[in-house]
Amino acid sequence: MTDLTWIDTALKSARPQAVAALLRFFRGDLDRAEEAFQEACLRALQSWPEKGPPRDAAAWLIFVGRNSGVDEGRRSRKHVALPEEDILTDGEDVQDDMAERLDGAQYRDDILRLLFICCHPDLPNTQQIALALRIVSGLTVAEIASAFLVSESAMEQRITRAKRRIAEAGTEFATPGAVERAGRLGVVAAMLYLLFNEGYSASGGEAHIRKPLCDEAIRLSRLLLRLFPSETEIMGLTALMLLQHARADTRLDGEGQIVLLEDQDRGRWDIGMITEGLALLDKAMRHAKPGPMLVQAAIAALHAQAAKAADTDWVQIERLYATLEKIQPSPVITLNRAVAVLKASGPEAALEMIAPLAPALANYFYFYGVQGALLQELGRDEEARIAFDRAIALARTPAEAAHIRQHLDRLGQKIA
Repeated sequence: MTDLTWIDTALKSARPQAVAALLRFFRGDLDRAEEAFQEACLRALQSWPEKGPPRDAAAWLIFVGRNSGVDEGRRSRKHVALPEEDILTDGEDVQDDMAERLDGAQYRDDILRLLFICCHPDLPNTQQIALALRIVSGLTVAEIASAFLVSESAMEQRITRAKRRIAEAGTEFATPGAVERAGRLGVVAAMLYLLFNEGYSASGGEAHIRKPLCDEAIRLSRLLLRLFPSETEIMGLTALMLLQHARADTRLDGEGQIVLLEDQDRGRWDIGMITEGLALLDKAMRHAKPGPMLVQAAIAALHAQAAKAADTDWVQIERLYATLEKIQPSPVITLNRAVAVLKASGPEAALEMIAPLAPALANYFYFYGVQGALLQELGRDEEARIAFDRAIALARTPAEAAHIRQHLDRLGQKIA
């Protein structure tokens, strides 16, 4: 860990609040808000190593970014100087006063406004979600491309087109009305789950889960639930994230290596999150309106309710994945269903199921990991080795690569 790691973590955690507030201040100008945030980050890198972090990193970045943007906009008119470094970092009273100067706004709520703006109905769904992930969470183009299983260049074009269309539309940074919110709700929910997954999988290369992203996705989902208390899909989304996040502390070992679900210490799962998630799921199920999020939450619940791995109801999980396939056809969903088929019916049926997925998932790490595991179960070791080698080449994190190498090591021992 470098000396600046804590700064990088603080900046990533503060980004959603800071960018959303800056976008409101600059009246929906996405580029200007991003530039102001980046300038504030540069100032933080110059100041924080020496003076330490401010009490409220988001408020600090908003304040500095706002002044930076104003200064840039007035260069040809009245010059407004940026505050001196000492003013920005010395003394708790100064920091408290700085936070109060943010128009008294609850700037965390700006994030939800930003999500609905990025999910503008004039944009294709893929552009809406990609733009929201880039602007709100600061995910890299590579990370977003990985989530969509497309190339970086293709994703860069999507994001650029989306920003251009929003700028040309002159979208104001205001809370959408009830009808607009309802029309964009599904895309906002999908974006929140992708945001959660990015934190959960840490595909940017971190050797740990990015909990701030997961926590922020859950917080925003709860906020959505207050706005739409009868929406079963938002109940399902919140339940799904809670049930998955309950396992966060057991998913990696002390050395940052992946611990499979069946090997996790279930006694360390967060009971509070599981209880809340199950209660939300139960409430949603009473409405008898199954949607993709609700079905996935039901799958997560079956895992959470199994006292030990052997108690998992894989037959019911396979049925739920089959339902999910009908609601939302996807090669990734079929791949997940194949894992349930493996547990319920054996590797031969599962391998047959994933064979047609190869073209669509040619660049997907998990496809080759599952394929290799199935081939290994069937004793087709050389084919398994080829699949595992491909999985390592596509691994997004050191933990993923190390996990596959364990399979290769076992193959080597078997041959020896």
